[in-house]
Amino acid sequence: MPRAYSGGDRGPAGRSFRERLGALRNIGPFLAMVWRTSPRLTVTSLILRLVRALLPVVTLYIGKLIIDEVVMLVQLAQKPASLGAWIDSGLVNWLGALLLAEFALAVLSDILGRVVSLVDNLLSERVSNASSVRLMEHAATLDLEDFEDAEFQDQLERARRQTSGRMTLMGQLLGQAQDMVTVASFAAGLLIYAPWLIVLLFVALVPAFLGEAHFNAKSYSLDYARTPERRELDYVRQTAASVETAKEVKIFGLHRFLIDRYMQLAKDFYAANRRLALRRASWGGLFTALGTIGYYLAYAYIAWRTLEGAFTIGDLTFLAGSFRRLRTLLEGLLSSFSTVAGQALYLDDLFTFFAVEPEIMSPENPLPFPQPIGEGFVFEDVGFRYPGVERWAVRHLSFTIRVGEVVALVGENGAGKTTLVKLLTRLYDPDEGRILLDGRDLRDYDLDELRGNMGVIFQDFVRYNLSAADNIAAGRIDARGDRARIEEAAMRSQADEVIARLPAGYDQMIGKRFRKGVEISGGEWQKIAIARAYMRQAQVLILDEPTAALDARSEYEVFRRFKELSEDKTAVLISHRFSSVRMADRILVLADGRVEASGTHDELVAQNGRYAELFELQAAGYR
Repeated sequence: MPRAYSGGDRGPAGRSFRERLGALRNIGPFLAMVWRTSPRLTVTSLILRLVRALLPVVTLYIGKLIIDEVVMLVQLAQKPASLGAWIDSGLVNWLGALLLAEFALAVLSDILGRVVSLVDNLLSERVSNASSVRLMEHAATLDLEDFEDAEFQDQLERARRQTSGRMTLMGQLLGQAQDMVTVASFAAGLLIYAPWLIVLLFVALVPAFLGEAHFNAKSYSLDYARTPERRELDYVRQTAASVETAKEVKIFGLHRFLIDRYMQLAKDFYAANRRLALRRASWGGLFTALGTIGYYLAYAYIAWRTLEGAFTIGDLTFLAGSFRRLRTLLEGLLSSFSTVAGQALYLDDLFTFFAVEPEIMSPENPLPFPQPIGEGFVFEDVGFRYPGVERWAVRHLSFTIRVGEVVALVGENGAGKTTLVKLLTRLYDPDEGRILLDGRDLRDYDLDELRGNMGVIFQDFVRYNLSAADNIAAGRIDARGDRARIEEAAMRSQADEVIARLPAGYDQMIGKRFRKGVEISGGEWQKIAIARAYMRQAQVLILDEPTAALDARSEYEVFRRFKELSEDKTAVLISHRFSSVRMADRILVLADGRVEASGTHDELVAQNGRYAELFELQAAGYR
């Protein structure tokens, strides 16, 4: 059955305000992730921000005291005639202390700002790295079925973007905590003088908050809905300018087609973003105007009360400054809260990805993989079809692969050869029937041990832009430091001849993606890839069309050595070249997802069936 991934057809655009607000549930797990990454840096940031939060109100209050002190000194009947006389009189001692205190607070605020920025940058980098590692670790546990699903690819792309794209959220959350302490300190001052100013302030700012919440949700909806197009945009950009595609792009003159496709996609993105930005700016301007009106009403009230004598000039300065700062802080808090709610929607992409569970796993009490294999594999009426596809890839498969036997799979494209290998390695599980190993269902064994005892090279093997040694060591990466084992694997696959021609030998970077990399031919890549299977030193060896880029002679030599080196091992090989598969102990002919015939090369030719027909067609091409 096809897997269901979050989002579905409904998407975020259909979410209610309550559901969007519910995304704030992601803040707790996010903060827990930040804490687990570095408790020390988190605590340091919180303490520094707490100190910073109290500095503005203390600084403003000291400013009020300075103004009141200056007004009092100006009103003295007998004032000293010079600065020296003022100092000698001692009248300005308190004023000097206040000025020095304000200067010290300004210096402290600047230093704390830089230290907080440093701590936040370090913490953000570590959180980004930790979430990226967690994403890769979780992705490694998921099924092949997931990665072959386009909807899952969209979800993975959104999650991948959040590992770094949401790191600003951490700074916003910590900044909000700091601003809330500052707001509380300013609000306490206003409550003493004029409590109703707080009410006026909130009434003026609520519309701006609701507007920001609305447009943040709209922005997320746009991003969510555009994920497939964004992946296509990235794909076109990569295809138009990469070493892997450069030859065909130049030969076929594809650059204009790719550029036009990119420009069309980018144009659609721009148009959608422009419409949203214009609406956001228009409404935002109106809501900002309401906040400004509220501020000046409060300012006029404070000035009038000062004229009445209820407030001193210092009080006027303190209250006006407090109201202005409070307005700015509350605007920032409400806007930030709205932004946080919006970013929490994006966090939903990350945490819903982490919630995807694999279906193919080890049982609760797994059997250890047999050492060595005693009998071999038995397919009992096995049937399988790919998720979302009605046609069976294979069905009613019943055959054995005996221990120590080299079995070749042949058949036309789509016959089910690679599917059979995927089932044998538990990249997929059968929908019907079962596969037995030494009489027990393959699903009863430990999954890691099962795959660890299989050396598999697929026809679409990966060309790692790593050193030659690491490319081979990928077959058993925990033995990466065993150079003798790497060299032996290379010798078995004839990759040692390729590596001998490289400037830096086994330490040579292969591939042109990185600096000092050297490109090698497709056939040379295949020999290095085959070495991975030998590097594994597994009980079961599987080669799935890995020699397609080799000439007939080279492929024959590879398979000849493969048969020699797979003595006492169970081996499966797939090839379209009958001159190679004829050396197998037994050949299975697959057609329409079933085993149509089985036997040695001579037996199958004598049956005058599909195998004989295909063999004759291929042989005729060499006459």
